[in-house]
Amino acid sequence: MTTKPLSLIHLIRPSVSDEPAPLILMLHGYGSDENDLFGFADYLPEKYTIISVRAPYKLQPMGNAWYAINFDANANKFSDTDQAIESRDRIKNFIHEAIEAYNINKNDITLFGFSQGTILSFATALTYPSLVKNIIGLSGYIDKNLIEMGDVNQIKNLNVFSSHGSVDQVIPVDWARKTPEILKEMNVNCTYKEFPVGHGVNQDNFQAVLEWLKKH
Repeated sequence: MTTKPLSLIHLIRPSVSDEPAPLILMLHGYGSDENDLFGFADYLPEKYTIISVRAPYKLQPMGNAWYAINFDANANKFSDTDQAIESRDRIKNFIHEAIEAYNINKNDITLFGFSQGTILSFATALTYPSLVKNIIGLSGYIDKNLIEMGDVNQIKNLNVFSSHGSVDQVIPVDWARKTPEILKEMNVNCTYKEFPVGHGVNQDNFQAVLEWLKKH
């Protein structure tokens, strides 16, 4: 299906239904693009419209990012919080655009993120919980610096699937293990799983995502 000229470059696999469809919005990781997670689209239920978006900041020589990651002389890593918040709000705006452009059911939107895309998924959903029903967060974590807490009564209606590689060399698994604890404090339902992989998604992990989706 030809994409429409919305504010973020994206790929789309339309739903088989003529009715307003549930949406899975895919947010890739640092240094990647919209083609990365879109490879999962063929294996996701046909009732969903699948949209995979490209992050707005171009990297050299290739790839894109939701926000810059900088290193100091001692190799300490710093995230550009201002850029991340700007991207969070771009995602919010894109959701509104997609609802209108692609006949999306505004009450059934799932954010599907990997790594930096997971961080942005949590930031968007917890800031604008009225827009999101489900979060699938792979190989990422909650960065509280990117969140302006939304209505607690809406936040508690979110459903979260969070998973991480137990030997992730990019984002420490200890960071991800805090996710269910943080969400429990917000009364958010969270399923958390670990898999014996690095910074990636294996077949068992994706199968767990599919099983979780069937219930939510």
